[in-house]
Amino acid sequence: MSEDIQKKVDESWKDKAKNEIPAEELKNETPKMPKPDFNFFLTTLAMQAWIGLGLIPNPVTQKTDENIDQAKFIIDTIEMLEGKTKGNLTKEESELSEHLLYELRLAYVNKTMEKK
Repeated sequence: MSEDIQKKVDESWKDKAKNEIPAEELKNETPKMPKPDFNFFLTTLAMQAWIGLGLIPNPVTQKTDENIDQAKFIIDTIEMLEGKTKGNLTKEESELSEHLLYELRLAYVNKTMEKK
């Protein structure tokens, strides 16, 4: 009993491989930067404040370091920006600014109360 067995080989990977960018070229490619906007700017500042408060690790060092003075400076900077941009922000930007300031101030107070 002889049966002819036909193997199906998927060779579509060859076409995909031809279209891929070689690894060497990927290493030299600069990452795409996000679109600069006010929300991104605020969240970047807030991230620095969270790092200064010691609540999240520094993404570069992967260490949690506390720098309360730096965190306060950044919180004050966001507050200054909120005042300077009042009336010029979208509803979303204004709400984000208010929310971040509330959360950061609360975290700052909690941190400074721990020290006492």
